Amino acid sequence: MSFTLWPGQTLALVGESGSGKTVTAQAILGILPTNARITGGQILFTPPNRQTVDIAQLSPKSRDMHDIRGNQISIIFQEPMVSLSPMHSIGNQISEAIRLHRDIPKSEEKKLTIEMLELAGFAHPEQAFNAYPFELSGGLRQRAMIAMALICHPSLLIADEPTTALDVTVQAQILHLIKSLQSKLEMAVLLITHDLGVVANMADEMVVMYHGEVMESGSSQALFRTPQHPYLKGLFSAVPHFDMKPGERLKPLREIKHESKPFRHDAPAREKAAVSAEPHLSIRNLCKGYTARKQSWFNREPKQTTKAVQDLSLDIAVGESFGLVGESGCGKTTLSKLLMGAIKPDSGSITYNARGSQFDMSTLQGEALRAFRRHIGMVFQDPHGALNPRMTILNILREPMIIHNLGNEATQRKRAEDLLALVGLSSRFLNRYPHSLSGGQRQRVSIARALALEPELLILDEPVSALDVSVQAQVLNLLKDLQQELGITYIFISHNIAVVDYIADRIGVMCRGRLVEVGHREQILRQPAHPYTQALMAAIPYPDLDRTLDFKLITESNYSDPACWPAPFGHALDQHTQWKQIADAHLVRVAEAEMGA
Repeated sequence: MSFTLWPGQTLALVGESGSGKTVTAQAILGILPTNARITGGQILFTPPNRQTVDIAQLSPKSRDMHDIRGNQISIIFQEPMVSLSPMHSIGNQISEAIRLHRDIPKSEEKKLTIEMLELAGFAHPEQAFNAYPFELSGGLRQRAMIAMALICHPSLLIADEPTTALDVTVQAQILHLIKSLQSKLEMAVLLITHDLGVVANMADEMVVMYHGEVMESGSSQALFRTPQHPYLKGLFSAVPHFDMKPGERLKPLREIKHESKPFRHDAPAREKAAVSAEPHLSIRNLCKGYTARKQSWFNREPKQTTKAVQDLSLDIAVGESFGLVGESGCGKTTLSKLLMGAIKPDSGSITYNARGSQFDMSTLQGEALRAFRRHIGMVFQDPHGALNPRMTILNILREPMIIHNLGNEATQRKRAEDLLALVGLSSRFLNRYPHSLSGGQRQRVSIARALALEPELLILDEPVSALDVSVQAQVLNLLKDLQQELGITYIFISHNIAVVDYIADRIGVMCRGRLVEVGHREQILRQPAHPYTQALMAAIPYPDLDRTLDFKLITESNYSDPACWPAPFGHALDQHTQWKQIADAHLVRVAEAEMGA
């Protein structure tokens, strides 16, 4: 493994999960696991105005390494919620880096921390100083991580998947922040990512890794325009993009071969879908708010209500794949919880069509709700957190059947084997535990568990956001095949609009708890009418050097503030609004006053 990173440059380490990208970063910082050691080679680091030092020869616990780590070389980790301590305030955690490496008064520490928080894009840095991580959104937590990494003005910043779990608009803001701070502090950036769109917008040089070895390296211009190695060409083919032809499939590096296992309870589900004229799911005027009292228990200030979902109406057809997009906090996950019956709406109705039988989900309780839950399955974003680490794959797949009293132990085992075959895994995985599986394999087990009760509707909440591009392509192809074979209705929630384009028939765009635009995917993605939808489209990083992001436009536009939208969209979302049809099945939300005019 060899590469050179020059001052002020950005070098991207690209490759699948398990290729050695993070281990490389750990070696540079001297934070390798205890069972790992550097067996050969050099890591030559030349700080400004200092002599070159070979990090590979330093003890991880030495004074010299302590001086380098966090001071001259810093890192931003992938998951800010795990990296930040929930027991300490943001200001306390950022100030800690100064206390370790600088001998300055405490008052000066706080001043420098607040200045860095402001530089990192916090609108109210003084409030953020006293806030705790759980009080911040994912984007703000990542900004706090960046402030912590840069508080000592390092000459090298390692960014390990800094935007993987963020939506496109926040991702664009974070990338712009890293670029601008890099320019101000004149530092080098080692960017670790599997997102080729991010690489196209950030990197000067690229190093492509596979199984711990470099497959291809060079300038981003050379590798994007004329890739030579089959592995890099394969990575480009696995990325979903908006120029795909009808019927074109993604090409993962390793295709999943799965067996078609039709559901037992019904003959071809697609025939069942064809005879049903009623919507599979009919949502009418759905509202859900969360009430909280600020500050302390003793505070007598009036309670504040956040409207997570407000006045939402939607019909989803049997066998349809409906994509739901929007920024973090727009209400997508709250809507999925309402549809699952995990929480109750404040008002409105959800009518479910189960093969001709109508259920009002908002009125179901107790045993009736428990029995109904068989009709809907859910796949979560993080397969590592969604699977019980103490249970074998067999027990994970049997658990839903045990809860609903389906079959005996022998039939449940046979069903578990069939489910694994359905998602392209062999029966030898049954006795393994989740930690022994890769991320893609864990997500396939999650899909198998969601299908265990033979649901007619599947809610997929960011099912591929934590996966690298090749595994993502495998899972997306699998989901498409399963829908065609089983006739399941999908509600596909994602912040990756290119992924939604590949999987969805229709798309709904959510902002602040409301749908602002609904239409066929070609209408929404090729001819977006609402300014919020247009802003989301403008923030998508393409793996194309000729279509780079306009960071200035994204950061300066108040796309998520309804008060800044032009007519006829310029309105507060809690005012009276209605749908305007601009094409067949293409609706956009406008103010009633504008409609009347």
